[in-house]
Amino acid sequence: MVSQPQSGQGSLGTWDWTSIVGNMFPLLVALSIIVLWAGITLEGAEEMLEEYAILAVMVPTMIDMGGNLGAILSSRLSTRFHLGTTELDPTDRVLWANVGAILALAATIFTALAFGAYALGVLVGSPLPLSTLLTISLLSGMSVAVIAIVFSFAATYGSYRFGIDPDDTTIPIVTNVVDVFGMLIFIGVSGLVLGF
Repeated sequence: MVSQPQSGQGSLGTWDWTSIVGNMFPLLVALSIIVLWAGITLEGAEEMLEEYAILAVMVPTMIDMGGNLGAILSSRLSTRFHLGTTELDPTDRVLWANVGAILALAATIFTALAFGAYALGVLVGSPLPLSTLLTISLLSGMSVAVIAIVFSFAATYGSYRFGIDPDDTTIPIVTNVVDVFGMLIFIGVSGLVLGF
């Protein structure tokens, strides 16, 4: 079991707004700067997104869903830490069941994204083959899901070990990291598949 930090250490278990703001403000400033970098990356892919406009429609959904998957897992891990029911033991079947559920959700969501993008592309006259959209969506989406899982575990465990309430830190960390890596992965996979 992960031992609880001593009283007075960090914000674990406290509702003191100064402690929460003190922990969150520097984190949010740093994460905002990192997300700006993702925007610059998107600007660098402008030519590809202009030629294949349907990809630009997929970007927000790809990033948003990756962040949501990470937020779900972070929330579940945080709850288990607060209840004292987890040790991050590799033999813990409940942890692996949660990881499996996130991967299954990701496969479902990103398959649906490809079909939705294909249908929209046909409607607006900017179609890419369904097989291409499935390849881009599933490769990107499953990669983003794995990153969301890794950072969910790291952010939850790290926050807890440093005596900071994981409820205050995990979701901003995971969603921002997924924003940046999701953008890079999506643009990279799209470029490879489409030959850019």
